Order: sequence, then structure tokens, then C-alpha cells
Amino acid sequence: MKNYLAKRNNNYDLFDAFDDFFRPVFYDDVNDLKTNIKETDANYELDIEMPGYSKDQIKVALENGYLTVSASKESKEEDKSKHYVRKEISESCSRSYYVGDDVTQSDIKAKYENGMLSVCVPKSQPKQLKSSYIDIE
Repeated sequence: MKNYLAKRNNNYDLFDAFDDFFRPVFYDDVNDLKTNIKETDANYELDIEMPGYSKDQIKVALENGYLTVSASKESKEEDKSKHYVRKEISESCSRSYYVGDDVTQSDIKAKYENGMLSVCVPKSQPKQLKSSYIDIE
């Protein structure tokens, strides 16, 4: 019911309340990118579903230890003249993954094929602590 009240303030209608009733309890209403993450000895391999986007519409960025994957489509001119009763298909999406501060942009490899973005991120190596011994007299 809480979701319905919040949506009513954003001018949604009764159909939204009906949808919310049948939606799973922990469903997050954002356009997240479904991701499988596999761990190997040296890497993390992310497989991210991105159907409907072309390679040039996808951006992968690394900033402050976060890998951000985003995609955006331009609205068609014909869509702007239409009046939608309901529009659920998003024209943009984004998701961030923490990969660590030791990973650099040149370490990350990405490939897009058949609606699936595959990203390979090397595991950050733990920093070796240098111990300095002091001679005892």
C-alpha cells in the first residue's frame, strides 16, 4: 500500500495499484540491469543483460573504484507526438559496481554481443605490507 500512495502523488492511476498488489514484496522499481557475476582465480566476470541497445549506446566508466555501466536511447520524433496512456519501456538505464581502488581503466575488458555485455575485471591484489626492522644494539 505504501508504494501505491507514493505513486498516486506522481499521477499514476488505479492500474498501478492493481500491478503493485501482484508484484513481489521485495521488488525494486528501478530499471536495474540484471547481472551474473562469476569469480575465477584472477578475475570477476560480469554478464549484464542489455537487450535492445546497440554497442554505441552503451557506456562503461570507472571512477573512484566504481564501475558504472549505462545505456541510453534517443527518443524518436514520432514518439514525441503520441500521447501514451502508460509507458513502461525505459530509454535509459544505469548500474554501478564497486571494483576497488586498485583497478585501473586499462585493466578492464568489455565485449558486447547479442544483447549481453561481458565485462572482465581483475581482482585487486592485496597490498604487501613492508616491514622495516630496527637493529637492536
